[in-house]
Amino acid sequence: MTPSVNRPVRVAGASGGFSDRVRAISSLAKNEDVDVIVGDWLSELTMTIHGTGKIRNLEQMAKAQSLEQKLEYAMFAENFLDCFMPAIEDLAKNGIKLAVNAGASDTEILAQLVQKKVQEAGHNLKVAWIEGDDVTGTVKGMLNKGEGFNSLMHNKSVKEWGLDPVCAQCYLGGLGIARALTEGADIVICGRVSDASPIIGAAAWWHQWTPDMFDELAGSLIIGHLLECAAYVSGGYCADFRQLLKEGKHINLGFPICAIEYDGTGTMYKEKNTGGEMTVASVTSQLLYEIQGPQYYNCDVTAQIENIKMEQVGDDRVRVSGVKGLPPPPTTKVGLTGFAGWQAEYHVYLCGLHIEEKCKWTEEQIKYELGEEYLKRFTCLKFMQNGSSPIDARNQDVATVDFRVFAQTPDRELLNMRNPNGFFRKSMVTFLQSCPGASLGNDMRQAEGKPYYEYHPSLLPQEQVKQRVHLLFEAPNKIIEMPLAPEFRTYDRQQPSYETTNPVPLDAFGPTVRLPLGTIVLGRSGDKCSDCNVGFFVRHDDEWEWLRSLLTIEKIKELLGPEEYKGKLIDRFEMPNIRAVHFLLHDHLDRGYDAAKTVDIPIQFVKRGVL
Repeated sequence: MTPSVNRPVRVAGASGGFSDRVRAISSLAKNEDVDVIVGDWLSELTMTIHGTGKIRNLEQMAKAQSLEQKLEYAMFAENFLDCFMPAIEDLAKNGIKLAVNAGASDTEILAQLVQKKVQEAGHNLKVAWIEGDDVTGTVKGMLNKGEGFNSLMHNKSVKEWGLDPVCAQCYLGGLGIARALTEGADIVICGRVSDASPIIGAAAWWHQWTPDMFDELAGSLIIGHLLECAAYVSGGYCADFRQLLKEGKHINLGFPICAIEYDGTGTMYKEKNTGGEMTVASVTSQLLYEIQGPQYYNCDVTAQIENIKMEQVGDDRVRVSGVKGLPPPPTTKVGLTGFAGWQAEYHVYLCGLHIEEKCKWTEEQIKYELGEEYLKRFTCLKFMQNGSSPIDARNQDVATVDFRVFAQTPDRELLNMRNPNGFFRKSMVTFLQSCPGASLGNDMRQAEGKPYYEYHPSLLPQEQVKQRVHLLFEAPNKIIEMPLAPEFRTYDRQQPSYETTNPVPLDAFGPTVRLPLGTIVLGRSGDKCSDCNVGFFVRHDDEWEWLRSLLTIEKIKELLGPEEYKGKLIDRFEMPNIRAVHFLLHDHLDRGYDAAKTVDIPIQFVKRGVL
C-alpha cells in the first residue's frame, strides 16, 4: 500500500494480548481491505516474566553464536509466531504493513527470526525493529546517583519499596514505527512501546504527520486505545452483553478496524461476517478501560479526552472525534521489576447453609495450626470467600463456594509442599476436623511455592531514552536515531478532578425503585498496578442528568462500603458528550472483589427497559 492523504488509513487491531485468538492476522490480511495490521502480545505481567528471564539467561546468551542458539534463551512473545506464520502469504500478496508489540526483552532476535521465516516462505518483506525500551542499565545508574523513582501508585521510592530492581522497561511512542514504515519497512517489531503506539505510527506514516501536529496525533492515540484490546471494542466485556447473547452475536467477535482520517478523527468498524458489534456503547466501554483521568499521556502527545464525541453513523460503524492534542510530558512510564519472594495457595470447597460461618471455622483452624510464630513469617496471608451459596440452588455446583487461602513469603521452605511444618501440610491437616459441606480440590500443585515479582511503575525522563530504528533490510543494518519531541509540557502528577456543576436534585426525577445500579447504567473498569479505574455511562440525556448528579465521590465511597473503601484518594471527571462519569481509585487494589450495588433509580428510566 502507498501512503495517501486523500483517503483514511485503515488500521486493524489483531491482538489485545498474548491470550488473544491465533487467526486474526491471517484472516484480516486475507479477507479485509486494510493498510496496516497492528497487535499487542505484551503486558506488565509478560514483561516481568521476559525481563527477569533475560537477566537469568545473560550468561548463556553471551555464549550463543548463531540465531538458532540464541533462540534457546531468547525472551520474546513466542506465541506471536503462531499468529504471524499463516499470514505471510497474504501480507505479501496484498501489500499490508504489520506493526506489533511482541519483541519483549529480545526484540532484535524476534525481528531476525521473522526475517528468516519470511525469506523461507519465498518473500522479500522488509523487517525493522525498534530499540530503546530496555532501560535496566540507565535506571540502575540513576539509582546509584540517588534518583528515587517514586511509584506512580503509592509514591514510595525504590528504597522504601525495599526490593532490588532486576530489570526495567520503559514505554516508547509511535513515531519510531512511523519512521521505519517511511523508510520502507513492511514489518516493524517492537518491544515495550505503549499499546496505542503502533496505531499512532501507522497513521503518522500514512498521513505524513510531523511531530508537532498534536491534535492529529492525539486523535490517533485515542483510536489506538480503542483498537489496542482487539474485540474488547467490538462487544467484548461490554456491560450490555446479554443483547449479543440473545441475538447469537456472542460467537467469534470480529476484530476491529478504524479508518483514520488526516485530521486524527476516525470511523470504527469490524470484520465482515463475524459476531460482536460496533456501537457507541461498545466503543465507550473500551474508552473507559484503564484510563487515568482527562489527560491521556504518550511519549509523542497528550490527549485531552473530556470532550470526546462518538456517533453511530451506520450499522457497526462509530465515528470518533473531539479529542484535543497537547504536547507530551517530558517523562515516560517505566516499570521496575524486583524479586519479592514466593507465593502459593490452598483451596477448600464449601457448600450448603451458613457459608460465612464455615469460612470463619476453616480460617481459624488453619491459623491455629500454623501458630503465631509461623504467621509472622508471611508477608501476606489472605483468606478469601469466592462466591456464595444460594438457597434452592439448581445443583450443587452452583451452591459451592471456593475458599481460597493465599500466601506470600520470602521464606522458600515455608511453601515447600514436602515440608511437614510448611504452609500446605499445616493447612491440609485441618481437613478431617472441618465443617460440614467441605471438600478438597483434586490438584494440590497450587500449594507449592512459586517465585513472584513485584512491579514498581515510575517515570523516566525522555531524554534518558535512546530510541533507535533498525532496518534489517539495509546492508549493513541501518540504524536511525529518533529525536525527542519538539515540545514538552510538564503536567501535575495529580490529574484534574472535580464534582459535577449544577447538580439536579435527585427527587426531581420522580418516584424511584431500589435496584442494582447496572439495571440502566453501563460501566467498565480497569487496573494499572494497584490503581483501579471505573467509568459509568448511560444512553439518554435525561439519564445523564441523573447519573452525573448521583455519582459523586462520596457516593462511590458509600457504594464501596467500609470493607472496600480504604480511605485512599478518589478522582472524578466527566465526559458529557458520551454521558460518562469516570473515577480513579488510587492505590485501591489488594485482591478485592466485584459486587452489584443497589441504588434508587427513577422509575421513568426503568420503564424503558433494563440492561
